[in-house]
Amino acid sequence: GYNKKQGNGEMSVPISQTTAYAFRDSEHAANLFALKELGPIYTRLTNPTTDVLEQRYAALEGGAAAICTSSGQAASFYAVANVAEAGDNILISDKLYGGSVTLLTYTLKRFGIKTKVFKSDDASNLEELIDDKTKAIYFESLSNPQIAIPAVEKIVEVAKKHGVITICDNTVATAALFNPIKWGVDVVVHSTSKYTNGQGTAIGGIVVERDGLAEFFKANSKRYYHFTTPDESYHGLVYTDVPLPNFCLRIRLSLLRDIGATQSPLNSWLLIQTLETLALRVDKHSDNALVIAKFLESHPKVKSVSYPGLKNDKYYDKAQKYFKDGKSSGLISFEVSTFEEAKKIIDSVKLFSVVVNIGDSKSLITHPASTTHSQLSEEELAKAGVNPVTVRLSIGLENTTDLIDDLTQALDK
Repeated sequence: GYNKKQGNGEMSVPISQTTAYAFRDSEHAANLFALKELGPIYTRLTNPTTDVLEQRYAALEGGAAAICTSSGQAASFYAVANVAEAGDNILISDKLYGGSVTLLTYTLKRFGIKTKVFKSDDASNLEELIDDKTKAIYFESLSNPQIAIPAVEKIVEVAKKHGVITICDNTVATAALFNPIKWGVDVVVHSTSKYTNGQGTAIGGIVVERDGLAEFFKANSKRYYHFTTPDESYHGLVYTDVPLPNFCLRIRLSLLRDIGATQSPLNSWLLIQTLETLALRVDKHSDNALVIAKFLESHPKVKSVSYPGLKNDKYYDKAQKYFKDGKSSGLISFEVSTFEEAKKIIDSVKLFSVVVNIGDSKSLITHPASTTHSQLSEEELAKAGVNPVTVRLSIGLENTTDLIDDLTQALDK
């Protein structure tokens, strides 16, 4: 996405910290807006620095195109809003990040979009939930905080049978460990604020689409008519007639244009830097997390540990099948006897920081039931596999001996 032989040859991708761009003349401006020429128009829509990140992320995920957003939540919203409208429904996994649950269940309801929940472990009830108004199937490749791995192949198989778009949130597993598109998924979303950034310095999100979605939309034109019929808001443009990846194009020309949850050029630049070390960091996060998970598994006060890297974990076989070298990223959940005990552990740690973010180089600890999933009812928490005695760890890059020492003193108090 960047040519060092042009411009001044900067080794670091330059920041195009600008709102707007000067056109050569009126014809140039008109051609850009009519898509007769491609180039930056306005930073709400396009930006040269952001374009580099989008190209690199598409390559990393094995996709045809990507589009950056202001946050992971914006990426999830755009991915769904790009295909669904009032009267439609989407199917979501029973194991999702709390913010995704509230967005997709409650906020979308106000837009007239209904949500139905399927069992992600085996997708056993997925097919029966699909009807002619189903527009997307949304799931996480590695869920937060349940640390669960879905039946990816079964989900994709059912979706393709019925001609329904699949959307996979790959934030926790990351593109360094898992590429959903290679397993048949149509669209991938990330909160790049997490492992992609890795430093807790930038909020961002991204949507990546697989190659060939234009043909998919044509084959399923009744379900996705807004890709194959004229868009009155853009001079009658038919997206499937444009020789560009359709999914991201429609987000850019419709949703970014009208809603404007756009990533800042500075955040794009920060994410470009950290993307270069993603594979190295995720490898270390995974190695450290496995050491910590084994320690927790052996501690008498810990009732259970959820981490797919452990051989006795229910998702171990799926981790070996789907993830690079069977590594399982840096999230761990564990349970103790009581809420009071969970709270005491969180309040007693010294090296771990009490933070609701994940994927940072620094180790983090939180209580999901009262923070990230606090919006959910007791019934919803139970269905999501989150309870008051669950503690979630995001294992960083520190020395594991120091991390174990910190958890030991917290557990033993």
